[in-house]
Amino acid sequence: MTVCASCGQENPPIAQFCLACGRPLAGAKAPSREERRIVTVIFVDLVGFTSRAETLDPEDVRAILAPYHDRVRVEIESFGGVVEKFIGDAVVGVFGAPIAYGDDPERAVRAGLSVRAALGTQVRIAVNTGEALVTVGARPELGEAMVAGDVINTAARLQSAAPAGGVLVGRETYRCTNQVVAYARAEPVIAKGKEAPLEVWLAERPSSDHGGPGTPLVGRVGELAMLKGIWERAASGSPHLVTLLGPPGVGKTRLASEFQRIVAAGGGRSVRGRCLPYRESSAYGAFATQVKQFAGIFENDEPAAVLEKLRAECDRLAVPEPEVVAGHLGLILGFESEMVAEDREALFFSVRCLIEAIAAEQPTVLVFEDIHWADRGLLDLIEQLAGRMHGAPILLLTVARPDLLDSRPGWGGGLAGYISMPLQPLVGKEAEALAFNVLRGIEEGERQHRAAMFAEMAEGNPLFIEQLAATLAERPTGSADAMPTTIRGIVTARLDALPGEERDVLLAAAVMGKVFWRGPVERVADDVASLGDTLAALERRDLIRRETVSAIAGEQQYTFRHMMIRDAAYEMLPRGRRQSLHADLARYLEQEAPGAGEAVAQMARHWREAGEGDRAVRYFIEAAEEAERGWAMEHAERLYKEAFDLVPDENAAARRDLRRRLALVYWRSFHREEPVERDPDSEQTGAQPA
Repeated sequence: MTVCASCGQENPPIAQFCLACGRPLAGAKAPSREERRIVTVIFVDLVGFTSRAETLDPEDVRAILAPYHDRVRVEIESFGGVVEKFIGDAVVGVFGAPIAYGDDPERAVRAGLSVRAALGTQVRIAVNTGEALVTVGARPELGEAMVAGDVINTAARLQSAAPAGGVLVGRETYRCTNQVVAYARAEPVIAKGKEAPLEVWLAERPSSDHGGPGTPLVGRVGELAMLKGIWERAASGSPHLVTLLGPPGVGKTRLASEFQRIVAAGGGRSVRGRCLPYRESSAYGAFATQVKQFAGIFENDEPAAVLEKLRAECDRLAVPEPEVVAGHLGLILGFESEMVAEDREALFFSVRCLIEAIAAEQPTVLVFEDIHWADRGLLDLIEQLAGRMHGAPILLLTVARPDLLDSRPGWGGGLAGYISMPLQPLVGKEAEALAFNVLRGIEEGERQHRAAMFAEMAEGNPLFIEQLAATLAERPTGSADAMPTTIRGIVTARLDALPGEERDVLLAAAVMGKVFWRGPVERVADDVASLGDTLAALERRDLIRRETVSAIAGEQQYTFRHMMIRDAAYEMLPRGRRQSLHADLARYLEQEAPGAGEAVAQMARHWREAGEGDRAVRYFIEAAEEAERGWAMEHAERLYKEAFDLVPDENAAARRDLRRRLALVYWRSFHREEPVERDPDSEQTGAQPA
């Protein structure tokens, strides 16, 4: 219920205004909006429940379903998903909407495995990834559907084919998660309404080799040399804290893995722990993982066995007061212990005693991955270890996205042994070399061509390069036009983290392409309070860049920092909204840049995307004629072809005229004849669709 702040009247959740006094309700739901998104759907169903329910009393049915629904809901929500609906004994959950996290397919599969662990052979589970139309702000509790698309229907079909106690995943889910989940190939599923059998896999367990090597490391020579130098100092008794900082996919984990191999080859030891944004049993998750590795603790060990292993390890390492240290470590691992820490300082001191003893036995690197997701307690622990250990051959290597500095601006500040290493995308030949390495099975010349193209498209981001290459390898046509799901998910997660106004402006600007101007954004984003401040904030976040020159006089010109940011933002817009924005932008260009070079072709494409084929054809022809006059025959040919594709078959006269124009362009390209000036009035009319 929503309580009116003016009169105290209780109102139903659907009410926008108070039913008693008529004033707007402060807690009223904002208008829903629709977006196209990549989502992952999990479908859970009780095995054989329908036949069982026929013989049960309705109250008995509810007694069975209520705890089952609650358990599945808790598991899905604990991984960041949302329950979209309950349909009898079926539970449908969604990951990637209304907020994306960048690893939504992995979260969904982990949730499925967790449900299986809880309910065993009582359930069949399917996980499927694909594009859907999402109603952001929908309220499932009131019967409002949040997700629409074939991705849900396919998940339902897969669930019907899943074995009891099995987690069956579709092809796109498998592609996104096969590096972090172990799978077994299953028989293709023949699904109703599908032309071809569906490729499927059975999820077995989370994989332990996350972040392992793939192709040979390319570039990073300077960074590796710096890490080697720091390690030499640390191994000689000068502890250091190093943070590898960079955006998703830039190669932080890959560099850390390569460094770990160098440490091992030199006689050192390295142990890795990864921070997760969900399902952490302890505030010190990554460190707890490392301690378990040192002490030989397994996830299914009983609490008593865990504490015994901790005591044994402390005894073996000759840690001072082993009983106390083991008890404190048990608390950090999330296990009940008879030991009670006096304060946090005592807890951290026990950790320090353990780590110093481990390092004294063998120079050690502790790797903490994804600390931008770490609890504050773990960050405090890492900084205190770095600042208070003296003479121990230890290196603390942390891996983080720039988000860390938003929540912890002073990270590492004041520590003598702290070094931050920001990682930049690969450049030039390094990016092409990586793309060449991951492209296989194609002819050498084509491989080199594709490598250059992918390096440019991905703008040096190693993960993006690898995903583009993987997509090409799996498409017989060799097309790589569609953005891979993994990339789209990562970028969408970044956009979802933006404040509302910044996000709205970015989506509106994406309609213009990689380059855009303030004027048209101001026209279509009229709900933004201060566009200048919003654009400045987006530039500070390194999503866009203001150019020093502009193609339109008097206009501020901007460009997206990465084409894939623009593409992901554009693909979030539903078709109707896209068409409306394209029409607004075409009108703006007609007013502000009539007949101005490339703006003519832009007007044509905006009118085409707005669904106004007649207007688009006129501008395509105008742009093509300008290209002819500049002797850019190949460009003119492309523009005439774009016009021709828009002319309906029944308009024979216009299609004949465009064929004639194309033939003349071919002839002039071959003979290099000077272009002939046309009377635009005499030839334009014949090319107009009726």
